[in-house]
Amino acid sequence: MQIEKQPAVYIIASERNGTIYLGVNSALWNRVATHKSKGLHGFSSKYKISMLVWYEHHDTMESAIRREKQIKKWYRKWKLEIIEKMNPNWSDLHEKIDVAKYRFVESLDSRLRGNDD
Repeated sequence: MQIEKQPAVYIIASERNGTIYLGVNSALWNRVATHKSKGLHGFSSKYKISMLVWYEHHDTMESAIRREKQIKKWYRKWKLEIIEKMNPNWSDLHEKIDVAKYRFVESLDSRLRGNDD
């Protein structure tokens, strides 16, 4: 399965509450497939991180990059909270990516608006 190019921020993990990696890409399904096949040498292959546990689609790559930078500043606890809100069982979402769902919406939690300083 392949999905049309759509900017997205994503988190992959080694296991529930394990090591996590935050990234951004315009072809999420393909990028996660590359992580799974160990095609990327570095952090994700070193720590055996390949399970897609959270993602968020954006209309533009600029918006996705801003969001990734914002979340990278967050405490780990906050990152785990957004994972659990979308995916309480920490299932691998790779084959279930829904382009229409989970778009970034400026709302509610001040951390989502970047007011986390």
